[in-house]
Amino acid sequence: MDHPHYYHSHDLARFPDIGKNRPELAQKFFDWYGAVFAEGALSAREKSLIALAVAHAVQCPYCIEAYSKDALEKGSDLDQMTEAIHVAAAIRGGASLVHGVQMRNHVDKVGM
Repeated sequence: MDHPHYYHSHDLARFPDIGKNRPELAQKFFDWYGAVFAEGALSAREKSLIALAVAHAVQCPYCIEAYSKDALEKGSDLDQMTEAIHVAAAIRGGASLVHGVQMRNHVDKVGM
């Protein structure tokens, strides 16, 4: 049985469609996005690795696809890309665990 997927790789190419109803807002986003990824204090390769790591942290399949390709094109290798993903996973895991303090604060309030 063929199962439909929520995400389709071909939809990545439709990203510009976000501007169909409010092109002026989309243009502001695309201008900002382009400026963010321009060479600066960080190289384009470093920014691509960061984007790849964040893509995994936020679990965006479109971003994972785009930045896997982009990181390779900008000279990153699979070892660097894998380490970047592990950094994102470690931060995400740590953030989940440190929220245990919030749980303890609530338990303390309830007095259990």
